[in-house]
Amino acid sequence: MKVVGISGLPGSGKSLISKIAKEKNIIVINMGDLVRKEAKKRNADVGETSIKLREEFGEYVLAKLTIEKIKKESETVNSKNIFIIEGIRSQHEVSIFRKSFKDFFLLSVFSSPKTRFNRLKSRNRNDDSVEYEGFLKRDQRELDFGIGNVVATSDCIIINEADLETYKNQINRFFNEILN
Repeated sequence: MKVVGISGLPGSGKSLISKIAKEKNIIVINMGDLVRKEAKKRNADVGETSIKLREEFGEYVLAKLTIEKIKKESETVNSKNIFIIEGIRSQHEVSIFRKSFKDFFLLSVFSSPKTRFNRLKSRNRNDDSVEYEGFLKRDQRELDFGIGNVVATSDCIIINEADLETYKNQINRFFNEILN
């Protein structure tokens, strides 16, 4: 089983990688979805919930939930036997994934703050801020989790600053390499 972790700050382009993966019949586990689900249960803010979960259950909580989900999903049919984990935020998570999956590869996506902020404003998801102050606060929370170290220690980094077609081509080249 090959597991590819995807990291990057909000608005960098992780979700397009996941969308293309799904088109290639690769199972995608979105760590942010796990947090959003728990936030809904708690009737709380997503950002607060991500912090609270780590405080209550430790730095590995989301990674452990993700691993459980992958093990459960691997029992179903996955012809390519590849999983994508979208939204890795910390070295704790990278560490447990590397220990749990012999064939783990970490891909990060980088985009400048200006580019990401503009994307988030147009994306219009409820946990995205249309105010630059809120955007910076969210970035700082992500950096406090250790996402900068995750990006710095990635096996591969895609720079997503160009047009959409160029980015899609980069993603498809990446998948061609890991699928072969």
